[in-house]
Amino acid sequence: MSFTIQNVLIPTEQGYETVDVQVEGDRITQIAPNLEPTGTLIDGRNKLLLPGFVNAHTHSSEMWQRGIIPPRPLELWIAELYDFTPLNPEQIYLSALGTAVETLLSGGTSVVDHLVLIPGQEAETIAAAVRAYREVGIRAFVGPLIQDESLGAGVPTGGEEVKHEPYLRTTQATLDLIQDAVEKFHRPDEGISIMVAPTGIQLCSDALFEGCAELSDRHNLCRHAHLLETKAQQILAQEKYGCTAVEHLKHIGYLGPRTSLAHCVWLDDGDISILAETRSTVVHNPLSNLRLGSGIAPIPKYRQAGVNVAFGCDGAASNDSQDLLEAIKIGSILHNITDMDYRHWISPRESVKIASLGGAKYRADGTLTQGSKRLACFASLTAKQIAGQGTHVIFRLTGRLAELETPLPLTLNPRQDRGSI
Repeated sequence: MSFTIQNVLIPTEQGYETVDVQVEGDRITQIAPNLEPTGTLIDGRNKLLLPGFVNAHTHSSEMWQRGIIPPRPLELWIAELYDFTPLNPEQIYLSALGTAVETLLSGGTSVVDHLVLIPGQEAETIAAAVRAYREVGIRAFVGPLIQDESLGAGVPTGGEEVKHEPYLRTTQATLDLIQDAVEKFHRPDEGISIMVAPTGIQLCSDALFEGCAELSDRHNLCRHAHLLETKAQQILAQEKYGCTAVEHLKHIGYLGPRTSLAHCVWLDDGDISILAETRSTVVHNPLSNLRLGSGIAPIPKYRQAGVNVAFGCDGAASNDSQDLLEAIKIGSILHNITDMDYRHWISPRESVKIASLGGAKYRADGTLTQGSKRLACFASLTAKQIAGQGTHVIFRLTGRLAELETPLPLTLNPRQDRGSI
């Protein structure tokens, strides 16, 4: 299909420009003023066209747990989380549906779902989430959350030897589960990608990380994991490896340009250098880190070191929503109190780049340029919450971007070629 957005405002390196944008198939073909219209016409007057944002880390199943568990440190909070998990694939489907819609309504055109699996119904869990994302039409990176160690292994022992219960699945059975998911659901050209996504160093063996890296190389999959969300995890890594978690992940070959790491709160300068060297991505989840008292990720340090950064909402149980705009705003201005040099603060324009290009870096889109894929979002410039001049509109947008009389095609999914925000 083809369409033309007429007289729409877009951000440029120099400021803003009113242009027409033409799309053929899955690509932006022309951006210029006063183009000869082709295909469906969309009136872009009084609207801002932005690159589609990426919700680069969430757990869709937590839509059922939003607002239920009060703020507590992660290690206490997670013990209560399991009391409210979805009980069947239909609940997984509905929670993924809600996550996709809320992400779309806050400007996200892609989501990375670190998907919590129902024990004994793992394949059905993945199928249910994939069905929801296909129906909505959002681009989804589904990373089944896997581990091969029991929950007690994730707590530091102070050097004491503690024997933990074996996990419910063997390492090989877990890797076979991911291989099966790749064969059944990995369809990047249709908007669904399977990722390897071990939960983190606290609950995963080296064999699981190495097996995931091998699957990633074999099938060209993106890699994901939690990394040092809490101080306890930093201490555990030293007990477990005798070095930092980042040093160990580099040693076993898990880091690289296709790797995104959620949180990264408790890293030192040496760790930051390794992430820059390996071209790994840090996913900043400010709201969950604040809600659970985990700390503030040193995002200005990452950016100064050349580490790619993206924004994530994290699951709704630790965030209370999937409002990506809220995460972008808080994740930007939060660092004004951690770095006294205002030249290092994240500007509104830079926050847009982090939210779009930062999250898209490992999949090669995220810009509004000729030849780029048509992943974009509209914002009405006449809405009361963003009317007026001053701060960039990204910091005045909340919750829902725009209602369009003619829906803007957002995604590349041929099963649902028209979506709206």
